Amino acid sequence: MNTADQILFLLKTRGPRTAQQLAELLDLTSMGARRHLEAAEERGFVTFEDVAEKVGRPSRRWLLTDAGHARFPDRHADLTLQLITQVRALFGEEGMDKLIIAREQASEAFYRETIGEGAALEERVQALAMARDVEGYMAEVEPQADGSLLLVENHCPICAAARECQNFCRSELDVFQRVLGAGCEVRREEHILAGERRCAYRIKPV
Repeated sequence: MNTADQILFLLKTRGPRTAQQLAELLDLTSMGARRHLEAAEERGFVTFEDVAEKVGRPSRRWLLTDAGHARFPDRHADLTLQLITQVRALFGEEGMDKLIIAREQASEAFYRETIGEGAALEERVQALAMARDVEGYMAEVEPQADGSLLLVENHCPICAAARECQNFCRSELDVFQRVLGAGCEVRREEHILAGERRCAYRIKPV
């Protein structure tokens, strides 16, 4: 991965960053990072916002544009939308429900196979994140100070389908709860479809 792509990847997975922060992460000079960002801005992949600090001048934070997000896999969004439209036209909402249930069952079987049985909660969540990462969600786990775990998905490869039919997202939340077991509570705290940068699920032992 070249430096330009590394910068886009960091903005995707870590959110808005200053040129100095990116320079430190990539072992670049601040000027070098700014040149890459300006080149990406010219191509329409990034933009910036100036954030007021308590002291001193505003801090310039760089973030991905829609075109920048589109650089990451989307599982053939146009074809997906066409298929959803055709399923609805041929089989109605009942047909869509059957499609979602079938996908839900296949996903659940894959996650259960990946997670296995008998592991501690953190190990199960890490295994789930690994499975989601394989599917293109750029997933990771962030342990929290209160003992909960945050399953973070920095990308949604089925975003176009989820925008067209939000039951896909409902289905995922239900599946997470079942495969992780009754010993925890799963709650969505951030949602790409609600305008957030990522999806995040707080998983708390009960």
